[in-house]
Amino acid sequence: MNAHSGSGISNADQAPTGVVRASIPLPAQYCRSDFMAFHRRDHEEVAERVTPCSLTKGLSWDGYPACLTIVFDEYQAEVRLDIDGDCNHPAPVAALLERRVRSMLGLTQPIEEFERQYRQHPQLGVLIQRLPGLRIPLVATPFEALSWAIIGQQISVHAAISIRRRLIRAAGARHSSGLWCYPNAHQISQLDDSSLRAAGLSMSKTRTFRVLCDALGSDGLQLENESCNVEALGAELLQLHGIGPWTVNYALMRGYGWLDASLHGDVAVQRGLAQLLAMPHKPSEAHTKSWLADFSPWRGLVAAHLWAIDVAPRN
Repeated sequence: MNAHSGSGISNADQAPTGVVRASIPLPAQYCRSDFMAFHRRDHEEVAERVTPCSLTKGLSWDGYPACLTIVFDEYQAEVRLDIDGDCNHPAPVAALLERRVRSMLGLTQPIEEFERQYRQHPQLGVLIQRLPGLRIPLVATPFEALSWAIIGQQISVHAAISIRRRLIRAAGARHSSGLWCYPNAHQISQLDDSSLRAAGLSMSKTRTFRVLCDALGSDGLQLENESCNVEALGAELLQLHGIGPWTVNYALMRGYGWLDASLHGDVAVQRGLAQLLAMPHKPSEAHTKSWLADFSPWRGLVAAHLWAIDVAPRN
């Protein structure tokens, strides 16, 4: 979803003036609980509300506050986007909305091919059998993926969620439904350093956000190009201060569905690998990188299975 410039600040009493809908068929045995669990991270539900069969999420669409609703039944996902602004070209917006939600749901990921290839593997086969059909849920925009990765660098998930929540509120964009909207790059760039620091960002992460927003604002770095080469984009991102391999790989996986993201520096991946291989100690980053390399171009999907190693098998 586009995160173009604009204030993104709405009057909470204003009714949505643009509504776009889409209906997306789901494959047999699609496991929506994996998708819901990923988006249920913030128990305060500042920007996302999750039920067993729906997600409602605040976000920025072309600079306007918007509310995305995905309601699941057994066979399809009904999608609605309520925009606090004029929707002058509903047909292209509907097409873009459908493409992005399909990506968010992991429907563009060829997991059947992965599972056919590794179902009999002595280690991965066990994980696939426990959680067949596992897909990687995506966030709503590449900028959200990248900013979340920056926030989460070298801190616990709990701490990162708290900072994310405060950053969303600091940006000040709120949809007429009452949900706060995840900010776009322009909205983050309008915050001064004291506001970013008050949200919980360290001085180094504040500088990284400044560098990233400047790169996006200069039209040099493009995140919203649907046909972009993700590996080339990753190389560009690595040139920015404060953005390293883990941040790039995580952002490309959660923002674009890149299944070959190597998350060898991820502590939870290392912990899952130790459990899978019955190792007495957590493997080193180099060991994890070497082990994952054998599964390219599926390293990100393998990492997702390692993350879920403690999840109870599905009935």
